[in-house]
Amino acid sequence: MIASEIEIDIRFSETDAMGVVWHGNYLKFFEDGREAFGKTYGLEYLTIFDKGYFTPIVKSEIDHKAPVYYGQIIKVITKYVPAKSAKIQFEYEVVNLTTGELCAVGKTMQVFLDKETRTLELITPDFYREWKEINKV
Repeated sequence: MIASEIEIDIRFSETDAMGVVWHGNYLKFFEDGREAFGKTYGLEYLTIFDKGYFTPIVKSEIDHKAPVYYGQIIKVITKYVPAKSAKIQFEYEVVNLTTGELCAVGKTMQVFLDKETRTLELITPDFYREWKEINKV
């Protein structure tokens, strides 16, 4: 399994009236993790776009385990999950580096859409198949 990590300082704008990270921001943290993964492993959004595809999220899951507060620091661990079909799957762990607690776990699934026709690609695109071979996943 290949993975990447990114640290994020929690900003005031990411919290609710109680000073707790608003639950919807975890999807943003997952996106930050995917972008870091893409930079590390050559699977960036603009690279995918240049190959002729969009990769929208079609499924996401989050299990919240512990709160995170304004001023704390988190680490998002993004793990690639291999799939035989034409999709990109990740699992995430959000760890509060201030407290050491596991704060959330989650998953996302993305599919390939042709950027011109916006039709779903049922066959794995060549560039993605090659990427999987290079990364041995």
